[in-house]
Order: sequence, then C-alpha cells, then structure tokens
Amino acid sequence: MANKIFGVVGWIGTALVLAAVAARLFTPPWGWWSDHYATYLAWAGLGSVLVYMAGQWRDVANFYKGRGARYGTMSVVSIVVFLGILIAANYLATRQSKRWDFTANQVYSLSDQTIKILSELKEPVKFVVFERADRVPMHKSRLENFAYHSSKVATEFVDADRDPLRADAAKIESLPTILIDYQGRTERVSSSDELALVNGLIKVTTGQVRKVYFTQGHGEKDTAVSERAGYSTVAQALTRENFTVEALVLITQKTVPADAAVVVIAGPSTDFFQPEMAALNAYVARGGKVLVLLDPVTKPDAPGQPLLTQFLTDWGIRAGNDLVIDASGLGQVLGTNDASLPVVVDYPAHAITAGFGRVMTGYPMARSMSPIEGGSNSHTAQPFISTSAQSWAEADLASLSTGQVALNADKGDKQGPVMLGSVSSAPATEVAPPPAANGTPAAPDDAPKPESRVAAIGDSDFASNFAIGIPGNSDLFVNVINWLGQREDLIGIRAREPEDRRLTLTADQSQRIFWLSIVIIPGIVFASGIYTWWRRR
Repeated sequence: MANKIFGVVGWIGTALVLAAVAARLFTPPWGWWSDHYATYLAWAGLGSVLVYMAGQWRDVANFYKGRGARYGTMSVVSIVVFLGILIAANYLATRQSKRWDFTANQVYSLSDQTIKILSELKEPVKFVVFERADRVPMHKSRLENFAYHSSKVATEFVDADRDPLRADAAKIESLPTILIDYQGRTERVSSSDELALVNGLIKVTTGQVRKVYFTQGHGEKDTAVSERAGYSTVAQALTRENFTVEALVLITQKTVPADAAVVVIAGPSTDFFQPEMAALNAYVARGGKVLVLLDPVTKPDAPGQPLLTQFLTDWGIRAGNDLVIDASGLGQVLGTNDASLPVVVDYPAHAITAGFGRVMTGYPMARSMSPIEGGSNSHTAQPFISTSAQSWAEADLASLSTGQVALNADKGDKQGPVMLGSVSSAPATEVAPPPAANGTPAAPDDAPKPESRVAAIGDSDFASNFAIGIPGNSDLFVNVINWLGQREDLIGIRAREPEDRRLTLTADQSQRIFWLSIVIIPGIVFASGIYTWWRRR
C-alpha cells in the first residue's frame, strides 16, 4: 500500500514540475502565473519527487547499481554538460548584447533616423503599453529593440482588463494604446510599429510644433491637393515630424509670420513681386529659412523668375537656365528610359544626405542648382545633390522640342556631374525669435543659435504625389526641411511601412503542398524505415 502511495506522489511531483515549466514558457513574462504560481508549482513538484525518493530509496539504489543505470547516468551527465555549455554561451551572448538581422529587408532593425533619435536622448523616456495580456509579447519584442539602442528607454505593460482603474485614469479608449512620457510631456499612439513609435517620440521630445509655410499665388504646388501633381503626401510626412503645414500668400500678408520655421517656394510658374521679395529678404535676415524649388523654363514663351534667381544668386547659388539630361540608364530601375529624369545614387558630403549611402532619388525635369565659384555677396554655397558623370546640363532648350539632344559644349552644355541642389547659410543679422505659441514650450536654452539658411533644388516635381514614391525622395525633402530648421538630429532615413511578404496560394496549390509535406515525404521516410527494418530482420 505504501509503495502505491509513494508511486502516486512521484507521478504528481513530475506533473507539477512539468506544469511549472509550461507556465514559464507559455504565459506572459509579466503575468501572475510566471511570477508566483509557477514557482510554487516547481517547489511543490520537487518536494514530491524528494518524498518519493526517500520512501523508495531501496528501489532507487538498486536502479543505479545496474548497467543500464550507469549508461543512463553517463547520458544524463553528458546532457547536463551540454546544457551547461549552452547556458554559458547564452550568458556571454547576453552580456555582449550584439544582434544581427539577416532578413532581406532588415525587418528586425530600426531605421537610421530612429537609432539617431534614441542615441541622442538627453532624459529618460518611458513607454507605457495598455494592452490585453495575450498580445503583450508582440509589443514587448518591438520595444526591446528600442531599449537595445538606448539605456534611457524604459517600458511598462499594463493589462487594461486586470487594471481598469489605471486605464480609466489614463483615459484609455481603445487597445492597444501606448503612452510615451518624456520630461512631463505625454504623447499617445495606437500601434507599436516603428513608424508610429518614432513619430510619437519625435513629438514628445521636440516639444514645439513648428510651422512650415508653402507660398501660394504664383502657381506653386499645393499641399491640399491629392492629385498626382499635388503635395498632400509630403505634407503628411512633415506632419509626422511634428510640423504643421499652412499656406502663405505673401502679396496679401505683406510679411512672413513670426512663427514660420521654414518657408517653401515649390515650383512657381511666375516670378515674385518686389514687395514679396522684400518680405522674404527681411525674413531671412532675421534668421529665416527658405527652400526654393525652381523647375526649368523649357518653353520659349514661359515667364522666367529673375527676382527669385537673383535671390539665390545673392546666397551663392546659381540657378542654371538648362535642363539636366541623364544618359546613365539608371532610370530603368524605376521602369523608365526617360533621360529627362535624372536619377541620383551618389551624393556630395553634407548633413542632409549623410546617411543616404546609395539610396536612390529621382527628379523629373530638373535644372541645375550649383554653387557659385568663389561665392556671392559673402555667401558660399555647398552642393548636396549631384548627378552621375553620364549626365549633362542641356543649354539648348529649343532642341528639346525635336526630341533629339546630345552633349555639345560649343552650345553651352555642361558635362556632368551636375549639381541639382545646393544650400547656403550665414549667422542671422537681425535676430527676432518668434514667440512661443499658446501651450507650446519655448525653445530650450541649449537650442542652436539662429542662422539664416537657404536651400535650392532645380525641380519641384520630385516631391509631388506621383514621384514621392521614389525610394529616397520623401526622406530627402523632409531632411532638407529639418536641416533648414536646424534640427539635424532628425535627419536620416525614416522607417518604412512593413512590407507584406505573405505568399498567396490557390486552393490547388495548398492541397499539393499539404500532400507533399504532410503525407508523401513523411510517408517515404516511414516506408524506407519499415523496409530497412524488415530487411535486417
């Protein structure tokens, strides 16, 4: 009778140990199972096993006297040694904390911009995730990637079902909701993908919402237009970077608003008036930032922009009266053989494109925007966009109507590389910091000193809705805005929407895969084993 009782106790102990292991492996690491009950189960199981061994010590001793027990003991020792090596290797790997991402699209790696923002955090930031317990591991793995790149990142997971009072206090209306706390400011996002998290992080760390004004009244691109020639997509990209986008009609407003972080002149078809240029020059003199996107004038009867080009000349940038032709064939990657779409993969050294590597950008119908040699008006410009050596700046615009163009230096054509974008900066001469908006924190004491900055690109279509999908176009445009706004810490390659790499199968294909992987291949292996056993028998 006692032997039966001890036997039952032994089996119960084994079951409890297995239950404890299962609780550790298959329940959330922050749940009550893992923290308390799994430990209790493990101790209860080990205690039961010890009771069994104490009650059946003769049977246990006899078992270890046999040859099978000795071989079994050696096997157990080998397994223990192997597990010890694995544990030591994992411990060393954890201490080194080095990761490698071998996926095709680096889906487990953070973008250049995200890593840069995390590495430059000045104060701790906390991510508080309100979510159901069964969905926490997905968010946890993503946030661990953030913590891997910065010791200032802390995370907390709250089960809204188990802690409704805290969820109500935080005004949680839907799950998941992630609160990002930084220096007393809070931003909330509804997803843990990198794009949502880093956009929330930018908003909570920058504090100030900055305004970008797009001029109107001269045929410029419109940020409210969602058609192919509009700028609605790039306006959304700016919003994600904590900018607000507004229109500016200088001819009626007379002056540039004091809260303008950047003024964008995107593809005007006519020139500005003298009062507008006076307002623009006054704005730049007090530390303003201007981005000028001028398209080539390819029609003989089309008006030019002499006042705008003179403005750029004063800042050391020459707007060429030409059209850039690209004979490199790189456009084939984008599915086009159009030589009037220069494709750029190599960039001059500059903060705007420092992390681009060989990221591709494209500029449909572009003119040259190159630094004036020796500078102008005490301003020296630097290029940041350059075409390949297989391109040139076509000066004979009349020949474009024939569809036949060729490099001809005698007619003023300039052999590539051709500069498509240049920037210029100088200390502000009339510093007048804009007042902080209502509810918006003022600029910190360690903010960079105001500079007057001007950037020019010889194309406005590259940021239009139809061309913004070219891999690097959106990043380049937003990087220019951040550089102009003296926010170099936000410059980089941004996170992309995760690519859907699922394989869609027909019903017939699914059936074939099932029969091949579940029935045929295992059946062949099983039949081969039976045949081999039969022959040896």
